[in-house]
Amino acid sequence: MALSSTVRTLAIELSDVDRGTYESLELKLAQHPSENAAWLVTRVLAYALEYGDGMAFSSGLSNTDQPPVWQHDLTGQLQAWIDVGTPSAPRLHKARKAVDRVAVYCHKRPAPWLRTLAGAAVHRAETIDLYAFDPATIGAIADGLDRRMRWQLTRTEGTIYLDTDHESYTLTVERLAWPGE
Repeated sequence: MALSSTVRTLAIELSDVDRGTYESLELKLAQHPSENAAWLVTRVLAYALEYGDGMAFSSGLSNTDQPPVWQHDLTGQLQAWIDVGTPSAPRLHKARKAVDRVAVYCHKRPAPWLRTLAGAAVHRAETIDLYAFDPATIGAIADGLDRRMRWQLTRTEGTIYLDTDHESYTLTVERLAWPGE
């Protein structure tokens, strides 16, 4: 018997001062049995930090041809591919050829992943936005996940302030350079 997904409901009050984005987001997330909590937290943070019209979660882990988060325009044209974790060079190559905007949010130590990308043939690799969160902070947020949650997420001057039902966190998003740049 296959394990079923855990459904999580998350209300986010987003105040992204850096981008001038202020929204109340009501998210219903299906956490796949193979999706760890840190990956889920990173997926939600990536969604919120990239939020704009047409932003949505894809079918996720069950479809490896899609990013965890993507953005389409009103015609259905793919506008942004937002990946999470440590995607392979061939995956990033495919994504960058398919769409102009590609971003990756890493929740692990990025150095080993960046070494795997060094020297890889990736279409316009220098235009891919690479970001990393502190793994310990992501782990602490993941430890506090519930099925129903309320978050207040504020980004100002590059710093993220996250208030959850249980705790307050301060995160920075480290901008990474493509290896070899």
